[in-house]
Amino acid sequence: MTDSIVAAGAPSVCARCGTELAPSLLSCPACHALVHTARLKELATAAQSAEAGGDLSGAMAQWRGALELLPVHASQYHTIAKRIADLGQRIDAGSAAPKQPDDRPIHRRAWGAVIAVGLFLLTKAKFLFLGLTKATTFWSMLLSFGVYLEMWGWKFALGLVVSIYIHEMGHVAALRRYGIKATAPMFIPGIGALIRAKQVITDPRQDARVGLAGPMWGLGAALAAYGMFRGTGAQSWAAIAKMGGVINLFNLIPVWQLDGAHGFRSFVRGQRWLATVAIGAAWAATSTGLLALLLLAAGYQAVATAPAKESDTGALASYVALVWALAWLATLPVATG
Repeated sequence: MTDSIVAAGAPSVCARCGTELAPSLLSCPACHALVHTARLKELATAAQSAEAGGDLSGAMAQWRGALELLPVHASQYHTIAKRIADLGQRIDAGSAAPKQPDDRPIHRRAWGAVIAVGLFLLTKAKFLFLGLTKATTFWSMLLSFGVYLEMWGWKFALGLVVSIYIHEMGHVAALRRYGIKATAPMFIPGIGALIRAKQVITDPRQDARVGLAGPMWGLGAALAAYGMFRGTGAQSWAAIAKMGGVINLFNLIPVWQLDGAHGFRSFVRGQRWLATVAIGAAWAATSTGLLALLLLAAGYQAVATAPAKESDTGALASYVALVWALAWLATLPVATG
């Protein structure tokens, strides 16, 4: 974030010293007074009111709006960034439910997990449906479906675009949870889909959870497809589950802007090595070739890039669990012909 933005309705002169101001300035170049003081007070009041009412996501959204009106060198900027991080931790802590010991046989626990995933997706059905009301999402999704239809038939094409859509909506849900504005999913035939956050994520923990939310929801969609395969025996469901495993596993490669890179940014050096070892173990256990790319990228990140300042055990556990679960899905046998 720079020290200036294009702000509609910005003052034309400094209220303190009368210096003429460009519309994009956040602070006066002469006396360094903040330009949007009145608006900042409104946002702070709204944030405090939302927090008092228990709407932590709404409070974060208001504080993020304030952050956009502050230059990065201002002391208020860092105070609000810290406040956003604290609210994010409160949201995460509030969603953590105590776990009870599960003494059921492993095969029953596996089926229980599939059912739980299915129920989760059903509870999010309204949210997923509303996402399709965005014209850019619907028409680009339809275009991708048409391309995949020509290559693989309607069953696999439909399952693929729905799986990709659920992955992207996982990111959207996580962004909303942390009060971050985002674009609607945009499909790109042959590549997948993408969304873009409209606000900067200043906290590595939140960045990691937003990044890993896509593969997490994508895993849910793939497990739901696997459950349908087990129930019906239809190979098209197995193919969808396998492709879901491959696509989401690819997104866990910790490079560039892929989801895995967002996760790795919240790991300290030791956690990066633990993730690398876990990837290597998954490769040895499943022989999934894609894990070789993850292993190389993870090793590079562990050695060559700056680690996080604070450990993030939750993100590490999620990343490792995703790697193993998606690697297993990627090895599912699918009958051809």
